[in-house]
Amino acid sequence: MTEFTFGNVTATRIEESYEPNFAAAEFFAEWSPAIVERHRGWMVSDHYDPASGKLKLSVHSWLVKIGGKRVLIDTCVGNHKPRPHRPMWDRMQTPYLERLAAAGVKPEQVDVVMCTHLHVDHIGWNTRLDNGRWVPTFPNAKYIFGRADYDHYLALDRDPKTGPVNGGSFRDSVLPVVEAGLAQMVTGPGALDEHLTYEPAPGHTPGTIAIHLAASGARATFCGDILHHAVQVHHPEWNSFACLDAAQARQSRRKVLEHCAGAGALLMPCHFGAPFVCHVDTEGGRFRPRF
Repeated sequence: MTEFTFGNVTATRIEESYEPNFAAAEFFAEWSPAIVERHRGWMVSDHYDPASGKLKLSVHSWLVKIGGKRVLIDTCVGNHKPRPHRPMWDRMQTPYLERLAAAGVKPEQVDVVMCTHLHVDHIGWNTRLDNGRWVPTFPNAKYIFGRADYDHYLALDRDPKTGPVNGGSFRDSVLPVVEAGLAQMVTGPGALDEHLTYEPAPGHTPGTIAIHLAASGARATFCGDILHHAVQVHHPEWNSFACLDAAQARQSRRKVLEHCAGAGALLMPCHFGAPFVCHVDTEGGRFRPRF
């Protein structure tokens, strides 16, 4: 279990999976053998598997304990979810909730769930299967969703030509939360409390948010999919195949990197390989990760 302490605040990584899972050359259009050779020292084998040519990406949540509150940032893929478009995620059965319990939190003790965006691998544990129905996994939590994401995917999901969206995850992992009255839609910048703030970071999706932590003089940024892989620290111009608005995604990525480099904030993504986080340094006008 990976845990970071910021004064009286802790952030614990709750793993769902960590394995080679996406072909690098399909994930990034700019990928090349030269990139591997240039970055082999840090990339192999925690971030890239040369044998398969796949990126080694983690799928995890961050559990943030602030005073008496327990905040869960992003909720992975989830168990039993039909995801035939991604066989590696289809009807998964992982000990995610057991890992959450090992971090000292039961589902009913989660106070807030913050989803950086509404893609399949960031909302899955929002719900669980109960007698054939998808019900909120965290029944006492307030779920924070970006309004722009919700409106975007709701419109697409209702259109017979485009729905169901995101492999069906909008229907089984978002709508049941909304129907239970647990969702809070946010627009613009805002604050959960004096330690956690959020701001729009569109591009990967229309309603992606960046979440910033400040406590005891320390800072961290939870970036969701604004960056998928540590190579994007070196190459912030790289978008993944899943970024909807290329120009906005690059702008939001650079903004996050500039913030982390300028404020000394720890970058805490949801998919980086071990050690799963990094600081961001600048050198010759370029960024580089410091693990």
